[in-house]
Amino acid sequence: MEEAIRKAGVLIEALPYIQSFHNKIVVIKFGGSAMDVGGDLSNLLTSLVFMSQVGMRPVLVHGGGPMISAEMKRRGLQPQFVKGRRITDRDTLEIAESVLIDVVNRDLVEQIWRLGGRSVGMHVRQHGCLFAEKLFLVEENGETLDLGFVGRVTEIDAVRVRSFCDAGIIPVIAPLGKDADGRTLNVNADSAASVIAARLQAEKIVFVADVHGIMADRGDPNSLLSSVNEDQIADLIRRGVIAGGMQPKVEACLEALRSGVKKAHIINGNIPHSLLLEIFTDKGIGTEIITQRVA
Repeated sequence: MEEAIRKAGVLIEALPYIQSFHNKIVVIKFGGSAMDVGGDLSNLLTSLVFMSQVGMRPVLVHGGGPMISAEMKRRGLQPQFVKGRRITDRDTLEIAESVLIDVVNRDLVEQIWRLGGRSVGMHVRQHGCLFAEKLFLVEENGETLDLGFVGRVTEIDAVRVRSFCDAGIIPVIAPLGKDADGRTLNVNADSAASVIAARLQAEKIVFVADVHGIMADRGDPNSLLSSVNEDQIADLIRRGVIAGGMQPKVEACLEALRSGVKKAHIINGNIPHSLLLEIFTDKGIGTEIITQRVA
């Protein structure tokens, strides 16, 4: 009886969040080893199905970096990155497109259906919704870096994405976009998720990674920061605490917030039910990103 009462208490705690998020779009980005395709993703994907069943409108944006790198190495190619973004020549683009669409996207869509949800893959081959332009990175010394077939998302087909959400179907979006000439560009999944959340006027964006969140000390797992603002983020980047793949993730959070998304979080997908804990409990987990600056 005590266990049953405890479970009932959990449901009651979730009720105001279910009410608050009813019919609201929540963008979730999967990345890192938290979405090891071929592994057990049922924990995270069941959370998405639950969210959809209780009236929320989840939109899933996925990465696939580790799988792309593994396939490149299998073919004798060495992955190269600049500030967390992959340098993408023609061979790398071909691999990225194949892995992201034929492996990752297809696997996620199929697993959601097997778990009782409804989902659809959205990518450059079907239901394309991301429009991009070529991205150049500018170094502090003014030098411009050409990353190859790499772009940044400039616009999305929000009507198409919303039509699936309104039908109770979970859009599963691969991070590839088309430019004005119809060329495919590899886009950073974190940055893409930020633009998608902004254009859909999402209530929340959640980055599901393989780390607990942002650490004050990268070598100390107990130094998790539950909340960080722009000034703290700038300092952590300057000191190299936020670096590599975490930097575009944090920058994407800030950009989403500046564009009107109400909340941004980074959580660890390896923690059981982490997504539900973040959405439906008072305490939440991981790191919340806020825009306010310290006076």
